[in-house]
Amino acid sequence: MSGQSSPGTARALPKACIIGAGCSGFSTAKALQDRGIPFDIFEMSDTIGGNWAYKNKNGMSACYESLHIDTSKYRMQFEDFPIPDDFPDFPHHSQVLQYFNDYVDHFGLREKIEFNTAVTHCELMPDGLWRVTIDRSGAGGPSSETRIYDALFVCNGHHWSPRWPTPAFPGEFDGVQMHAHSYLTPFEPVEMRGKNIVVVGMGNSAMDIASELSQRPIAKNLWVSARRGVYIFPKYIGGKVADKASAPHWMPLRLQRWLAAKALKRAVGNMEDYGLPKPDHKPLEAHPSVSGEFLTRVGCGDIKMKPNIERFEGGKVRFTDGSVEDVDVVIYATGYNVEFPFLDKSVVEVKDNHIPLFKRVMRPGIPNLFFMALAQPLPTLTNFAEQQARWLAAYLAGDYALPSKEEMERIIVEDEKRFIGHFYDSPRHKMQVDFNIYCHDLKKEWRKGEKRARASGNPLPVPPRAASALGRAAE
Repeated sequence: MSGQSSPGTARALPKACIIGAGCSGFSTAKALQDRGIPFDIFEMSDTIGGNWAYKNKNGMSACYESLHIDTSKYRMQFEDFPIPDDFPDFPHHSQVLQYFNDYVDHFGLREKIEFNTAVTHCELMPDGLWRVTIDRSGAGGPSSETRIYDALFVCNGHHWSPRWPTPAFPGEFDGVQMHAHSYLTPFEPVEMRGKNIVVVGMGNSAMDIASELSQRPIAKNLWVSARRGVYIFPKYIGGKVADKASAPHWMPLRLQRWLAAKALKRAVGNMEDYGLPKPDHKPLEAHPSVSGEFLTRVGCGDIKMKPNIERFEGGKVRFTDGSVEDVDVVIYATGYNVEFPFLDKSVVEVKDNHIPLFKRVMRPGIPNLFFMALAQPLPTLTNFAEQQARWLAAYLAGDYALPSKEEMERIIVEDEKRFIGHFYDSPRHKMQVDFNIYCHDLKKEWRKGEKRARASGNPLPVPPRAASALGRAAE
């Protein structure tokens, strides 16, 4: 697919609202711009980058000072904007943000972003248009303003609303409890030097934070508490970036998992050889944890393992194996909730982080609502919306037609069985996809939809009515 304008785009096209200027928002704007589709893009902060903007004033960034991306630069780069050659294999968050800013400026998107503007409510009106309420007080404008749009792109991310253990651990704790989302440095927002620390969880953030805090000049003792074991993948295998040579889309997932298990066994051995709990699943039956340091810190004795917390007892923590430790700080690296505070539950209701979506984007029956990058793709999320946005831009331009509602629902069931059927049940696995397979399938569907669109004369699936509706409202 070329992703460029076709003869059909000479006509008036629907106007879109894009919520958020993180990597999914600005890459969506780029795809719409390429097709000549008008849009407004709102960002509640004063900068682009969302989660990758350290100390983002909107309070939604989970970025900590030492963070490096776990996906290599070879997999995170945008197709039409290569990442700089002099970047390291795993860039620091400041370099990722620099790359994002360079992208936005290169394609002339910055002047189209309305900064310091929060979207507070999006109403799907009976006529199918979107009434979007924004708060521009941060930009010196009115505290409430309403605009009308033909289409809505939701790009607000899904790593900003901390997920805490449910139910909460019983008992009272005299120390500090915080979520990894709040963690910035070993000294901010909590002074960690000389403290006894428990990190709950074994995902990527847990491993990064535990590895940093466990070093001798910082924590007095550091334990990682986990309900189950996980497989920890190295960033390099045989001196080469591990994710650079990913499996091709045609390789069955079962074979991919078998090969991953063999490679992991050769590279790092068994998890229990390091004193870690033995996983109760096979490699790639959970979202992989990636770390180049965690196993070394465990092997050095700096990180000690504990099972799940049983209860709090004042300044002590009791674990399910009966052991009790004096603890000053508990850090919950327990993931995030998927939330859309500006959408009514009648439009979308999230259940345990699960939303059934056609190609992880659309709810059947609502042809003008798109959830961008609402997935947990392997190996990367950074350029995921780029793939989706090109397809959706073709759709809004009339060069792609959806299958029937019934067919969309059937495909949703098939895709979820394919991508998450082999994962153990957990909120973090409700949106799992394989990047290569997903993109291959999306291109196949795009080609089918092109044929459907041509057969029906390339009508616009979402007619451009917003401007006239706004004009009527102003009269």
